[in-house]
Amino acid sequence: MRVLLIYPLFPKSFWSFEKTLALLGRKAMLPPLGLVTVAAILPQTWEFKLVDRNVSQVTEAEWEWADLVILSAMIVQKEDFLAQIQEAKRRGKAVAVGGPYPTALPHEAEASGADYLILDEGEITLPLFIDAIERGESSGIFRSGGEKPDVTNTPIPRFDLLEFDAYSEMSVQFSRGCPFQCEFCDIIVLYGRKPRTKTPAQLLAELERLYELGWRRSIFMVDDNFIGNKRNVKLFLKELKPWMVEHGYPFSFATEASVDLAKDQELMDWMVQCNFGAVFLGIETPDEESLALTQKYQNTRDSLSEAVHAITRSGLRVMAGFIIGFDGEKSGAGDRIVQFVEKTAIPTALFSMLQALPDTALWHRLKKEGRLRIESANINQTTLMNFVPTRPLEEIANEYIDAFWRLYEPACFLDRTYRHYRILGEATYPKKEKSVKKKLNWVVVRALLTICWRQGVVRNTRWQFWRNFMNMYRYNRGGLSSYLSTCAQIEHFMEYRQIVKEQIEAQLAEFLAQEAQLKETSEDTKMPARLSA
Repeated sequence: MRVLLIYPLFPKSFWSFEKTLALLGRKAMLPPLGLVTVAAILPQTWEFKLVDRNVSQVTEAEWEWADLVILSAMIVQKEDFLAQIQEAKRRGKAVAVGGPYPTALPHEAEASGADYLILDEGEITLPLFIDAIERGESSGIFRSGGEKPDVTNTPIPRFDLLEFDAYSEMSVQFSRGCPFQCEFCDIIVLYGRKPRTKTPAQLLAELERLYELGWRRSIFMVDDNFIGNKRNVKLFLKELKPWMVEHGYPFSFATEASVDLAKDQELMDWMVQCNFGAVFLGIETPDEESLALTQKYQNTRDSLSEAVHAITRSGLRVMAGFIIGFDGEKSGAGDRIVQFVEKTAIPTALFSMLQALPDTALWHRLKKEGRLRIESANINQTTLMNFVPTRPLEEIANEYIDAFWRLYEPACFLDRTYRHYRILGEATYPKKEKSVKKKLNWVVVRALLTICWRQGVVRNTRWQFWRNFMNMYRYNRGGLSSYLSTCAQIEHFMEYRQIVKEQIEAQLAEFLAQEAQLKETSEDTKMPARLSA
């Protein structure tokens, strides 16, 4: 069996970083970990080729070669995912699909022509699919029936199928699931509220495989909450540290975690000792009433700003997610988010309008209340809300555009980045053993010089840039390269904030026109009654 694995295109988004990646000669941020894991679970007597359409196009030879096409996608990849199903069917290929998007909305993939729907988690449903293939079945829907797999049996992903030079970061996964119950989150729907973790030896074997294949850069732990099972995380980190020392610290790590990380200094110290450099926090909003209403209680127990500072002071760069549009939200939510981000000096602040994702508690509640405008969803930052909020949508959208624009004003972004790295430079964590010296990478040097030219010469941020640069050299010399890499993100956001503004304004204008037309139609239907009166 010759299997062509296709990963669909991502639209331009907050995380796409095209202009920043171009400086380093990379084509995409992260590889499709799900597909290379699928390739490892399927029979190894089958042949595999992988095409990430964010890196390259599918060639005629690859289409011709394939007996079976397998696609996986997140909701944001919907458009190209459905297009690739249709293209494969046009060419007479059998098509199998899986991943978060088809699991959430299987009817959309089926309507586009997919033959096999391998839904839920593949450790359970891929064997069902293999059995169906061996029986000669030409279609089928395979579900887990609510069962969650033991991820300690998940094999090492087929990292060898990836084009390493195309990616800025590698991805691995330690755990699935999250213990919390945020109303808007689909992670607990897809993976459950009981975090399941791999064994330390299992994940170290994955890192060893990446090391053997020559990877020597950053790795993102794609867990939706890396610290969901703190006991197992600490056991893993205690085994990761000697491995990192033995191999000369070949990787740096980043991950996602809940804000309660700030309460566990031991865990933060272990992360830093293992070369974790950044963590993404789901803060969502500084408005405590909104957090309580959406059942994100873990963010209401302590001061969010103090938590951010505690994590930063421990030596971990903070990235964070923010959302506008919660029920009961008061006017000025956009301003309050900007003020919080400025106060805590978070450089990279993901900002979105709330979306009701399929099958979440929020989605079910809004559907019951008759407030869903669209039963699908798109979690891109250029998408208007898909439900009727409790305050005017126009007000929320305008606050969102204004706040996004201000967050990524170049001078403001560079100021936050500088202040954040100054705090990182004052971290008092125990120093890790020295890493093996790496060869000078001229691509990185060229990228850093380009940043210095654009931000320190061409733009009106030049005085701010060089002042901050000299102070960083004086106070946090070891963090200078990472600091400049974060400064480089503005190359993306300067363009992307304009895209957000234009697309949200266009969707809002369309929405308001539809509302006006509905109102006019409603008034017309009442006219005969008024005339007769």
